[in-house]
Amino acid sequence: MGNDHIRARAVTTRSRRLHGTLLALTTAGALLLTGCSGAGDSDHGYSSDRNDGTAPLPAPAYPSGTAQGEQSGEQQGDEGREFAPSPDYLSTFALDVDTASYGYARRTLADGRMPDPSTIRPEEFVNSFRQNYERPDGNGFSVTVDGARTDEEDWSLVRVGLATRAEEDDDERPPAALTFVIDVSGSMDEPGRLDLAKDSLDVMTDRLRDDDSVALVTFSDEAETVLPMTRLGDHRGRVHDAVDRLEPQSSTNLGAGVETGYATATKGLREGATNRVVLVSDALANTGDTDADTILERIADNRREHGITLFGVGVGSDYGDELMEQLADKGDGHTTYVSDTEDAREVFCEELPQNIDLTARDAKAQVAFDPETVEQFRLIGYDNRQVADEDFRNDRVDGGEVGPGHTVTALYAVRTKPGTSGHLATASVRWLDPETRSPHEESGQLEAGTLDDRLWTSSDGLQVAAVAAYFADALRQGDKRWTRLPGSLPLTELGSRAHELANSTADKAVRELADAIETATGLRR
Repeated sequence: MGNDHIRARAVTTRSRRLHGTLLALTTAGALLLTGCSGAGDSDHGYSSDRNDGTAPLPAPAYPSGTAQGEQSGEQQGDEGREFAPSPDYLSTFALDVDTASYGYARRTLADGRMPDPSTIRPEEFVNSFRQNYERPDGNGFSVTVDGARTDEEDWSLVRVGLATRAEEDDDERPPAALTFVIDVSGSMDEPGRLDLAKDSLDVMTDRLRDDDSVALVTFSDEAETVLPMTRLGDHRGRVHDAVDRLEPQSSTNLGAGVETGYATATKGLREGATNRVVLVSDALANTGDTDADTILERIADNRREHGITLFGVGVGSDYGDELMEQLADKGDGHTTYVSDTEDAREVFCEELPQNIDLTARDAKAQVAFDPETVEQFRLIGYDNRQVADEDFRNDRVDGGEVGPGHTVTALYAVRTKPGTSGHLATASVRWLDPETRSPHEESGQLEAGTLDDRLWTSSDGLQVAAVAAYFADALRQGDKRWTRLPGSLPLTELGSRAHELANSTADKAVRELADAIETATGLRR
């Protein structure tokens, strides 16, 4: 994607930043922030200030105050976010780098069906596309804030972008201890399920380093450790033999698989290595525990004490999206979805190695909107990742785990007051160092002048994020919990925008987005 113009005015002194924020808090009360991928267009419009988590910062968790007016603050509905009065000018959530919702939607459309609106999570659509925000040198995040005006009066899309440091060369990361928990139930016999997993595991085994370790657990009606933690070195043949013996069996006791997987990972725990459980399943649990909370409670001690995180890989045309997402969110991990050999090899051979290392634990974002300049705002997505505003700095409250080479994007629909100028928002991210568990924060500012550009003449990166969000919005309009996003386009026009962006960026992922929108348009007729 092409280079973005600078979109946010840097505020270089902390005293100026604190003065502006505290003034806004005194006037009406509270404040606002963000969303994973890799590299694309160059985004530099931000003010980024690091803190060790102990000094005053621009998004303090003060009480929300008493903003006045019938159409003010964060817009909440009964179950989803509507445009209704609220005095709250803070938006707080745990970071999320999942992409499974978008992958599963594409698979469903390719099969000639519209996705179930309940499986659509807009942030996972947005975070499926690469952005090139400026990256930090060490662990943690940089913060980029920009935006542009939509075609609806006074409404803009604001983009909060977070980036971790660039990926290290493979030989520079810590060694990995990976426990693969493979679903071998009868439903995995469908083409594109167990066969994809076996092929990908074979390729990945050959690409991992000699000092990496792999264990293999299978589950059907019961769970079994078929390969204990094994240092690859000269033992790759043992892994290949275990993978080759995988065959579909009967029921899906996913709970037993996860429990045995964590027990195997704990038994094979390696100090100084990244210890991770990788669950590969269609998540159609029908035997034993089928509730995410119950399953995770059974392995809670292993998960918390040893910091073992979960990476969920969904497969199959029928897929238990909700269960897999809950397991990953509450298991300190994330999910993706694979539908064919190309997807599977990218996940196991590219995405999984990228997620072996961690640069931040329990990462949370908070965006503080200025009630003097902002009339309304709405966070697009992150509905299952909401955090109480007062828990932004409560490090006992779970956040998201993020590795190197990632970007996270959060989009907000923001309605500014007529004739607004000056400060609009402060975006902050807080995380724990993955080794020392010490807290850190980073912040960026948004000024009204940032929103001078029209959305469809703004940077490629912002336009792609907008198309992805509007596409997700269109797909879940059958769900009455959601109202239409300001500035949304008919699918036909949205598809045209996507095809233009695919041509200008020469990005295969954007081309696939354009094709998915075209397919959805045809199915809606």
